[in-house]
Amino acid sequence: MRAATWWKVLGLAGMAGVVATGVVVTRAERQRMSYTPEQVRDRLHQRYDEIEQETPTPG
Repeated sequence: MRAATWWKVLGLAGMAGVVATGVVVTRAERQRMSYTPEQVRDRLHQRYDEIEQETPTPG
């Protein structure tokens, strides 16, 4: 293959990677936005409680 053809293939592969990354980010954002404020608050409290149990108290 000629050098120009390799650059075209490389460019197309890069563009496909950017598109795939955008799809993944959009899907994650859409899932994150579907939580209600109560669900987010409950999850944060749950994570905080888990951290508190794992962390030894000083003294």
